[in-house]
Amino acid sequence: MTDWVSSWINSGPNWLSYIPALLEGVNITLQITAAGLALGLCIALSLTWILERKVPVLAQLTEGYILLITGTPLLVQIFLIYYGPAQFTWIKESWAWHYLKEPMFCAILALGMNAGAYTCRLFKGALDAVPKGETLACQALGMSHWQMLSVKLRHAMRRVIPAYSNEVVLVLKGSSLASTISIMEIMGLAQRINGQTYDTLAVFGLAGAIYLILNGLLTWLFHRLEKRALQFQRAH
Repeated sequence: MTDWVSSWINSGPNWLSYIPALLEGVNITLQITAAGLALGLCIALSLTWILERKVPVLAQLTEGYILLITGTPLLVQIFLIYYGPAQFTWIKESWAWHYLKEPMFCAILALGMNAGAYTCRLFKGALDAVPKGETLACQALGMSHWQMLSVKLRHAMRRVIPAYSNEVVLVLKGSSLASTISIMEIMGLAQRINGQTYDTLAVFGLAGAIYLILNGLLTWLFHRLEKRALQFQRAH
């Protein structure tokens, strides 16, 4: 048995003691992820409606927003949202500063805005993929625009589930960047423990394993949801 294997086995009790400390960050990670996804979904639905209706000016602004968000790193967006407002006195004197000075709020806002732009692309692509024959049939039946949009959304959602599951996983992994603004989620706690122990391989290996388990559970849940959607589609 090589020396490094013996050292790894002998250090077992030490690295196992990191697990409870890292698990304390799971709750914060899930809170940031869930809130970011909820905000992103609201933004995506609003932007998709604007693009679908081709609202003058707003449609162009939406395209610019999507280009800006998808064309810049999430870390830059987090820094701009968290550190940027402090550069303006009028913001610090406004009611908005009560929220913008909070790292948790800024992390959720950045994740939500980022997820909203990418999810909007998914939704718009799924709507565009709906056969035009269905839209024409809705028009022939005298449906209103909202009724036609509802029909298209039902068909599009079944197609978008696999792609949206990838976005959910990306948001969960992106939540690790919240540690850069002092939020003690999984990665933030891992950095703190590593700074105290310098046991880098064990600490970040365990943190990665926790993210892997969480992402595996999310992927499994979306696979179940996708199967149910396909069964519903076959039944109708």
